[in-house]
Amino acid sequence: MKIVIATGNEHKKDEIKAVLGSKFNVVTMKEEGIYVDIVEDGTTFEENALIKARALKEYTEDIILADDSGLAVDTLDGRPGVYSARYAGENATDDMNNEKLLSQLKHVPMENRSAKFVCIMALILPNGEEYLFRGECKGYIDFTLNGQNGFGYDPLFIVDGFKKTFGELSAEEKNKISHRALALDKLTEMLMKNEGI
Repeated sequence: MKIVIATGNEHKKDEIKAVLGSKFNVVTMKEEGIYVDIVEDGTTFEENALIKARALKEYTEDIILADDSGLAVDTLDGRPGVYSARYAGENATDDMNNEKLLSQLKHVPMENRSAKFVCIMALILPNGEEYLFRGECKGYIDFTLNGQNGFGYDPLFIVDGFKKTFGELSAEEKNKISHRALALDKLTEMLMKNEGI
């Protein structure tokens, strides 16, 4: 069963392949020779995930998978949310986004720094059926960057039940508990039940 991922994000690709790779033949749109410019102009993770997945429909008859994910900080009313990757501007780097987030939380005490990572996986089957799977990982935002692993806000996000940030966890540890892993677990369960797709 081949799954084509609608992403150009190498980090997301690696995490998705790490979770699904042993069960399915997972390839990226680039590896399939699909080059399409996808405009993510949705206002929710669900909308953006479906926009990305639907953009590949005319290019492949395989299963299509797209991910939209981000960080929602409670005291910031859920921001950066769908703008997580471009929080500090259209061409923002991870460092710039983290810097902006830290500056906005500068005077916020630890008890008010709760947050969650959200991931929505959109799946389109060859017959056109569409499915959405949601994964959430709760935690809080640290005062400083810690750890060299992961990407994005990982060095700031301390996971509930751990005294470490995603940036301090190994890829194997993160891929068992992350928002992306939780969404992929639900997706895998559905696909395994419908193996004849």
